[in-house]
Amino acid sequence: MKGNYLYILLLCTILFGACGCEKKSTSKDEPKPEQKDTAVVIGPTDMSLIESSVPVTDNWVWSGKPQITIQITNGNPNAVQLGTKVVITTDKKAEVVTITDSVVIGTKSQKDVVVTTTTKLEPGIYHAECYVDTAHVRGFNFAIDPFEITSVNDKPADFDQFWQAAKDQLAAIDMNAQLKEIQERSTAQCKVYLVEMMSVPDGLSGEPVKIRGYYCEPQDGQKHPVILHFYGYDTQGYTGPVDCPYGSTKAEFYLSHRGQYLNNRPAGTNLGVDEATVNIYGDWFRYNLGEKDNYYYRGAYMDVVQAIRFMATREASDMTKLFAEGSSQGGALTYVAAALSDYPFTAIAANVAFMGDFADAKDIESLAYWEISDHYWVDGVPVEQSLRYLPYFDIKHLTPRISCPVLGSSGLADDVCPARLNLVPFNNLATPAEKKEYILEPEMGHSYPRNWYSKMNELFGKYF
Repeated sequence: MKGNYLYILLLCTILFGACGCEKKSTSKDEPKPEQKDTAVVIGPTDMSLIESSVPVTDNWVWSGKPQITIQITNGNPNAVQLGTKVVITTDKKAEVVTITDSVVIGTKSQKDVVVTTTTKLEPGIYHAECYVDTAHVRGFNFAIDPFEITSVNDKPADFDQFWQAAKDQLAAIDMNAQLKEIQERSTAQCKVYLVEMMSVPDGLSGEPVKIRGYYCEPQDGQKHPVILHFYGYDTQGYTGPVDCPYGSTKAEFYLSHRGQYLNNRPAGTNLGVDEATVNIYGDWFRYNLGEKDNYYYRGAYMDVVQAIRFMATREASDMTKLFAEGSSQGGALTYVAAALSDYPFTAIAANVAFMGDFADAKDIESLAYWEISDHYWVDGVPVEQSLRYLPYFDIKHLTPRISCPVLGSSGLADDVCPARLNLVPFNNLATPAEKKEYILEPEMGHSYPRNWYSKMNELFGKYF
């Protein structure tokens, strides 16, 4: 009996095996057969056959950590091994980190190497220098959380009283506005005038200063939105425009503040200005730098307020629809207009604004702020002593007064008015986030974004 039982068990085993009914493991953790990698043979590197670049990614604006892409193309007939290095510093040239790595690139192939930091960077503007082996590939600026950038609060305790006193002084000046029609630019729909009027002296006392501008006035007898245009720093090779870019639908004023443009040309250079006008302020920024009541920009800022007050005297002006725009120095004056005006502004557009964040400007290499760099002495006076009153004129202390819609911009490659010095005043605005827009161009220097005017007209058009 036992023998028969063993015989039957053996027969069943054979039959089940023949039917393929063997139970197989379905576990996902079951190890797979080991596969051997094909060895990469690294040969000699002819660097003339290596092409490297750092393209703009994410407009070079990131949150917390950069994501810098180095594109490397290997044209060698064999795989190569190359070192990469990215040196990151702040916009004040302080060392942050150097990131090195090694990468293998196959025969005649291309690889993207993404470089980042192990820890988050503070909000700010940074500089990166990128290398492949010993070859320099590209240097550029990038931003980390740009709309969280802040600066030291060095606002003087009597800041508001200082500017109210300046406005009170201006109110006591007889504007005595004189208008002279520029007939060759006037039409039946819009007349263009040269305006000459008086503004505050260059200090707390003295003779009022004559300033000028071009005024475009629609002739339909209706009230129109008011637009003020402000110039950049005077190059003395540029004449003021005498056109009405908005045709006969807006009341427009182009201000030439003291010592610049219409106030700084030989006779006959600008339409309507028959006598020679002379700049007595040197390079303007340095004029009485280190003083408070006699500094150039105290008078210049009051010239802006006087231009607004002039427009309020015109029957064609609807002061409930008030706009301003400008670039560089004109960008600063645009902020000044909205901050110090007797009338609330409807919207403004300030491109690559000057006169911002002096506390940081002195440590950032810049063509516009070289007079206040650490190594500079102004007329024999140490820079720190010359800087003591500049906070009164810093637009970062004026922008908290502004709550209207704002369009701002700057370029990460701007070495005249660097991006940080624009972003700080913009970030200090009281304007709600949904009503302000900033264009931060990755490769732009001291210029205009490609879509600046379309963006500005889109903004202003919402409120015309």
